[in-house]
Amino acid sequence: MKKIAIVTATRAEYGLLAPIITELRKYENDILTVELIVTGTHLSQQYGMTVQEIEKSGQRIDKRIEIPLDSSTALDISSNQAATLVKFTRLFAIECYQAVVLLGDRYEMLMVSIAAGNTQTPVFHLCGGDTTEGAMDEWIRHAITKISYLHFVTNEESRRRVIQLGEDPARVFNVGSTSIDNILTVVDMSKAEALKSVGVDMCDYALATYHPVTMEADDVAKQVKDFLAALQAFPQMQFIVTKSNADQGGARINALLDAADLPNVHVFTSLGVRRYLSLMKYAKFVLGNSSSGIIEAPALHVPTVNIGNRQRGRYQSASIINCGAAAEEIMQAMEVAMSEEHQQICKQVVSPYGDGHAAEKIAREVVTVISSPIDLKKKFYDWPEV
Repeated sequence: MKKIAIVTATRAEYGLLAPIITELRKYENDILTVELIVTGTHLSQQYGMTVQEIEKSGQRIDKRIEIPLDSSTALDISSNQAATLVKFTRLFAIECYQAVVLLGDRYEMLMVSIAAGNTQTPVFHLCGGDTTEGAMDEWIRHAITKISYLHFVTNEESRRRVIQLGEDPARVFNVGSTSIDNILTVVDMSKAEALKSVGVDMCDYALATYHPVTMEADDVAKQVKDFLAALQAFPQMQFIVTKSNADQGGARINALLDAADLPNVHVFTSLGVRRYLSLMKYAKFVLGNSSSGIIEAPALHVPTVNIGNRQRGRYQSASIINCGAAAEEIMQAMEVAMSEEHQQICKQVVSPYGDGHAAEKIAREVVTVISSPIDLKKKFYDWPEV
């Protein structure tokens, strides 16, 4: 029996992995099984117990691995990493997977990839080669790339970067983003249905998410206060806000959001992929520093106000307005986003992140690669012109 493991630790990550899980499980038979391993904030009441969203989606969950999540200090994070590494090394040593599929740039996934490396389990990595200069994610993502055997990237710039890191071009595939797959398949709620699902009357609204900028952790309180001040300055607009992730500073952001008690701000721990993307489709604009404002919003022709440095370096569409984290700068960018001129620009945007068939391409290649023995000895690829 051949086994593929797919590991998910966060709500955002699962949204991107879900189409791949569905496509890979179409290949399941007497000699191949695809195991979904759920860990991280999915299993935390503090972060919305989002494992329940996976259960409601009908996906089979094969294993649940609880890991510590306190990220108040660097020591907390290191302790979490150590526990995660031990648990996943033990799991991979027992299960002997043919491959582990994981996504992105979080420290949990770095530990999962190291555990795979220690047990000589091939890592198939999604979304490598991206750049996010304002976050620790930047170096974590590239570290996972070097551990990984197979690479599925979202755009041609990212493919080039992965190859620049010495990876064999024959194992680096530009498949696009599964975010676009989701837009084509799960955005099926009307505006009225989407707003009713969050208890908001029909209105003009914006969708917002604010995560900690991990390279600017000391500034998190001021940044959130400026963010909330900007929302308060537009009382005619409703703001549907999803809470932060579990990065260092995330708990502080969520506490400030809960304490704000603004009449035009509606805060949710998690919305799930279907509600989130449906609400995005009808929003006047998307606001904050989530990658969804960079990837999904342009594909839906919705303006993005991208705040601060967290997403700096990502490939961007013309629909995205970048601004600083000060309240006045955010307010000015929001005015631009709502202008008729910018709304027209957004209607013409073509997503640079693929055609909506990324999951099919990934599943097909994964199954092809594991059908033959994998030699984990990698030769460093040098650019011909270097």
